[in-house]
Amino acid sequence: MDVNGILIPVATPFDAVTGELDPVALRANVRSWLEHPVRGVVVAGSTGEAVLLDRDERRVALEAVRDVVGPERLLVAGTGAESTRATHALTRDASDAGADAVLVQPPAYYRGAMSPGVLRDHYLAVAEEARVPVILYQVPLRFSTVELASGLVAELSEHPNIIGVKDSRGDLDLLAEYVTRARSDFQVLVGNGATLYASLEVGAVGGILGVANLVPGWSADLHRAFMEDRAAEAGRLQEQVGPLHNAVVARWGVPGVKAGLDLLGLHGGAPRPPLKPLDEKGRGAVRTALERAKLLEA
Repeated sequence: MDVNGILIPVATPFDAVTGELDPVALRANVRSWLEHPVRGVVVAGSTGEAVLLDRDERRVALEAVRDVVGPERLLVAGTGAESTRATHALTRDASDAGADAVLVQPPAYYRGAMSPGVLRDHYLAVAEEARVPVILYQVPLRFSTVELASGLVAELSEHPNIIGVKDSRGDLDLLAEYVTRARSDFQVLVGNGATLYASLEVGAVGGILGVANLVPGWSADLHRAFMEDRAAEAGRLQEQVGPLHNAVVARWGVPGVKAGLDLLGLHGGAPRPPLKPLDEKGRGAVRTALERAKLLEA
C-alpha cells in the first residue's frame, strides 16, 4: 500500500448536548477536507481523542465516513490499545468497517516493562492477525508513551504486513534513523507539521498532520510541490504551515485544533472530558494565529 502524501488525523466532533459522537458532523468535516488533494484520513488518532472513545464509537466513526472517503483515498484507523488482545479486537473492528490500514500506537501504561523484545512480540502478533496493513506509531514523547528504537523499527519493517511508521517526535536525526535502517520500501510518515519539509528532505514520504485539520490544502500542496521539485513553493508553504502548527497544535493540542475548526466554520466543538475546551484567552490566541495566517480576517 502506498501512503505517500498527507493524511489528516481527523478531530472527533461530539454532540453539544449529549456529549455523544456526532457522525453527521464528522461526515461533513471529511467532505470538506477531501475537497483538497490529501491522501486520506485517519480516524481515532491522537487528534481524534482516540483514548477517550469507546470501542463502539470507533467503529461507528469508521462506518460513518467510509463511503465519504471513497475507494480512491485511504481510510486509516487508530487501533492501538494497552493489551495485545484489545489491539487485535480494535484492528478486527477496523477492517470489518472498511479501513484500508491501521495505525498502532505502543502500549505504555506499564512503561517499565515495555522492553524492545516485548514491543516486538506485541507488534508481530498484531501484524500476523491483521487483515489490513499495519503502520507503527511513535507517539509524541511529551505524551505518556514509550520510544520505538530505530533498531526495533528496522526489525519490524521486515514483516510484510508492517508497511510504515508515523514519527511524531519532531527530531529529524531520529526520523532519519528510521529511514536509513528500515527496509528500502518501508514508508516513514512525519507527525509534526513544523518539520514536514525537512522530513521529506531526509526521506519521509508524507505526513499524518494535526495541523492539516486546519490547512488541508496547504499541507497537501506543500507535499506535492516538494515531490515535483518545486522547492521554493514548498518552502513558502512550510513557512505558513509551520508557525500554525506551533501556535495551535503544539501549544494547545486537541482543544486548540477544535477551536480552530469552529473559527473556520467546520465542526470542532468541545473535547471530551476530562479534556477542557479553551478559555477565552486560549480561543483568542487561536484566532490570532489564524488571522496571522490570513485564514481569518482580523
